[in-house]
Amino acid sequence: MAYYISPRFLDKLAIHITKNYLNLDGVKVPLILGVHGHKGEGKTFQCELVYERMGIEVVHISGGELESPDAGDPARLIRLRYREAAELVRVRGVMAVLMINDLDAGAGRFDAMTQYTVNTQLVNNTLMNIADTPTNVQLPGSYDDKPIQRVPIIVTGNDFATLYEPLVRDGRMEKFYWQPDRSDRLGIVGGIFAPDDLGSGAIERLVDTFPQQAIDFYGALRARIYDEQVREFIQSVGIQAVSSRVVNPAQPLHFAKPQFSLDHLLEVGQQMVNEQRYLQEMRLADQYNRALRERSPGPFPSDAAPSPPFYRAYNAAAEAPPVQANEANEANGANGANGQAKGSPAQAASAHALPADTVRQVETLLSQGYRVGMEHVDQRRFRTNAWQTCSTLKTENPDEAIAALAQCLGSFPDEYVRLIGVNPKNKQRVLEQIIQRPNGAQSAPV
Repeated sequence: MAYYISPRFLDKLAIHITKNYLNLDGVKVPLILGVHGHKGEGKTFQCELVYERMGIEVVHISGGELESPDAGDPARLIRLRYREAAELVRVRGVMAVLMINDLDAGAGRFDAMTQYTVNTQLVNNTLMNIADTPTNVQLPGSYDDKPIQRVPIIVTGNDFATLYEPLVRDGRMEKFYWQPDRSDRLGIVGGIFAPDDLGSGAIERLVDTFPQQAIDFYGALRARIYDEQVREFIQSVGIQAVSSRVVNPAQPLHFAKPQFSLDHLLEVGQQMVNEQRYLQEMRLADQYNRALRERSPGPFPSDAAPSPPFYRAYNAAAEAPPVQANEANEANGANGANGQAKGSPAQAASAHALPADTVRQVETLLSQGYRVGMEHVDQRRFRTNAWQTCSTLKTENPDEAIAALAQCLGSFPDEYVRLIGVNPKNKQRVLEQIIQRPNGAQSAPV
């Protein structure tokens, strides 16, 4: 199967790897290349395709190996694998790289509740040390003064802002943000469905129908088409005999290739999108967890459960003094009595009174130094999670924020509206909470 390699991706990796093996006088080349971007966009797979195209040996480390019950083991592992890659260059006479997948998951710090261990410190420090002296990488407890081969390091991840800042500075790590454009998506998806003879027109329509989905969505979509073949196999041999027929069969099993029609792909793809929506909206943990349930002002609706706050910092809302509904109404009435013109934000707030819990949520976010914003989406785009910005407020005044929020609710009564909180220091979201559903149904935070 001929998979597609993005020209941008190939160019970036080829230049970085080659440049690290060249002796450029007076030029300090960063040893590490950080490939970062959204989940499921094929960062690791594109790297593997480039390595295969260039004939490069690869030594792998997973982000899950960067923590251990024993302090120092992950740092020693990085040094050991780096030296193994250098030995491959010497023995086989070809270029090699050390690749660390999901570095941010193993060594990053996402919020105040992420534990920062000794191993996390040592991993960051070890990578900085190797980037500074790539030909002098020693194992703990020994010393060899003979220089080793310089080996470039390729790391992948989603958010490198969670890493130790001195590690990601330009002298040590070159950054490459991977976000496939439409031509890349068409090429990659076309490579996935190349054996199925879909045609370029069908590929374009498939990509344009699910524009918000990651690349791995289409690989999973193709795999789902084979469910029908597997179902027929189970029914033919009987559910009791599946194990004996699949494990160590007397003869290899063969399945006929299913018919990949565009209409069937679109139908199955929509089913997968619906499953994603159920995952985002149901939040059954709130119903089963007593601590979360007691924070809710009332029972969940039977048709869909409201989404809980998505906090990346400690939640101080539970300690904030409750704001009564009549107090919020009095505040709205006071704003209207100050001579506001018709259609002003204050009158919009009084016309679309917010639940007391939403008002308290806004006040809590602002008191913690966060910024408040709103996003809206219609029912069709809600299925693909394609939210649009309503407004992002830079104010620290709760009254102004509440008035703007009420105005947004009034402007989009037939759409979903969610409240977002943003940390202005690292630009990360600390809260995503749906507060209105179509036809003006408001949901209080839980």
